[in-house]
Amino acid sequence: MAERYVVVTGAAGALGSVVADTLSRDGVKVIAMDQAKTIPGAVDFALSFPGVDLCDQRSVADVFDVLGRDIGYLSGLVNIAGGFRWETIADGDIATWDRLFNLNLKTALIASKAALPLLAAKGGSIVNISAAASQKAAAGMGAYAASKSAVSRLTEALAEEMKDHGVRVNAVLPSIIDTPANRRDMPQADFSRWVSPRDIANIIKFLLSDDARAVTGALLPVTGRG
Repeated sequence: MAERYVVVTGAAGALGSVVADTLSRDGVKVIAMDQAKTIPGAVDFALSFPGVDLCDQRSVADVFDVLGRDIGYLSGLVNIAGGFRWETIADGDIATWDRLFNLNLKTALIASKAALPLLAAKGGSIVNISAAASQKAAAGMGAYAASKSAVSRLTEALAEEMKDHGVRVNAVLPSIIDTPANRRDMPQADFSRWVSPRDIANIIKFLLSDDARAVTGALLPVTGRG
């Protein structure tokens, strides 16, 4: 049985590190990519690519060229790299919209496009991270919600384009994720209502697996009690 190689972008982050750990425990050979200069953690990565500008098509393509040469295929791609900023439309800056579309949409688009030939080689799967806010935005979340809605539309379009090429494409739509940064930013919140990174990671693990071979184009809400 061939080894399962899965690229995780944003692998240095609070969610990405847990996803990488969960997949590694399941026997997956995890390939880490991140803009951070170092990718810490206890995961024994098959390959690690820190310091990659995930918004730059050439930089990302160079990484996938290496993977094509050294491995020849991919089993999966998990697009976790992204960002958030709370800002009202009236008082905010248009630059925030550019930044969040770059961080949330462009990173997923560029990595997916570069990965497609390797995913199609043996029938792989993409999992994107959209957001519950993509379905209904709250005040101050216009730019974030719009960028995540675009991720959902990317997921649907790519699923349709690749369904006859053996590549499945799905997205998870979490509500607030229980991370240290979110706890610092919202200290009065009821953390028990948030979604744990491990629960999200387990759903991603399922979507990447053969058990989900009939699932593509799905936008899966993961909202806990939020």
